[in-house]
Amino acid sequence: MTYVDTSNISAQMFITVLLFLLVIAPLFSLAILRFFQAKRKSGFTLILAGVLTYVVFQASMLIFF
Repeated sequence: MTYVDTSNISAQMFITVLLFLLVIAPLFSLAILRFFQAKRKSGFTLILAGVLTYVVFQASMLIFF
């Protein structure tokens, strides 16, 4: 059995990843729910918001970490 060494992760990086995951995952989850409710425009809007949030997350990780 192997263990992952997480001692090199800073607190700032951990908090940044946690906050973005708390935003990105619900956006995609709500988008899927909207598609099942046949609300396509709202679903596509939520997917677009999730993708844009992911791009902002990648940019912030590149700049700050």
